[in-house]
Amino acid sequence: MPHPLISEADIETYKRDGVVLIRGLFADHVEALRAGIERNMAEPGPFAAENLKEGEAGRFFDDYCNWQRIPEFREVIRQSPVAQVAAELMGSETAQVFHDHVLVKEPGTSKPTPWHQDGPYYFVKGRQTVSFWCPVDPVEEASLRCVAGSHLWDKPVLPTRWLSEENFYPDPEAYRPVPDPDAEGMTVVEWPMAPGDAVAFSFGILHGARGNETTRRRRAFSLRLVGDDARYVERPGRTSPPFPGHGMRPGERLREDWFPVVWPA
Repeated sequence: MPHPLISEADIETYKRDGVVLIRGLFADHVEALRAGIERNMAEPGPFAAENLKEGEAGRFFDDYCNWQRIPEFREVIRQSPVAQVAAELMGSETAQVFHDHVLVKEPGTSKPTPWHQDGPYYFVKGRQTVSFWCPVDPVEEASLRCVAGSHLWDKPVLPTRWLSEENFYPDPEAYRPVPDPDAEGMTVVEWPMAPGDAVAFSFGILHGARGNETTRRRRAFSLRLVGDDARYVERPGRTSPPFPGHGMRPGERLREDWFPVVWPA
């Protein structure tokens, strides 16, 4: 039987659409996540970025790969049901941590998160992947938006740099241009969310997020995991995250000392 927070129908929806909402996945860990995000912002890591151009209002901060140095994030990964739920959604016997990601849009930040798929930025290939996007503030207007079924497209979307808008890799012909899902009539799903709810979506799902033109913060914690079929793959350039010096070869499973197996516990 799946974990009580999800149903067989959720698992089927995830397989079909590549995205599903899970109410209360981190409900018992919201305060820990808030504390971890504040620690992360006060002590940014080497990949921290500010994603607004000069003159744009608000603040859009993001940072990733900090769970090993931020105790609150480690606690949530180990003590929440996220690892079991990840394995069940992926249809995998195992779940490995890939990386964490913090995204904060302060009040009055009109800039949206650009449409993108996570997979093309990563050095991971496989169908058994999942990202969890969890707000620690109530979210209505500043929600995550996902294009249902886009994980099944035959060609990945061109990855670009959020601030400069440059192509991430030198061969754009290998990718499809970034679409405009609203103008093109794609099926976009989004939900009002309470702190601790989570959107689960495949690395292949096209997604973005609205700006935050409300009067409250929009802090979100994201956690990415991979399953049994995930393998290291080389990309035509520096990946994001880069994980320098990893020593892996194409076709190998991710090394468990860097990317620990958290399910089975």
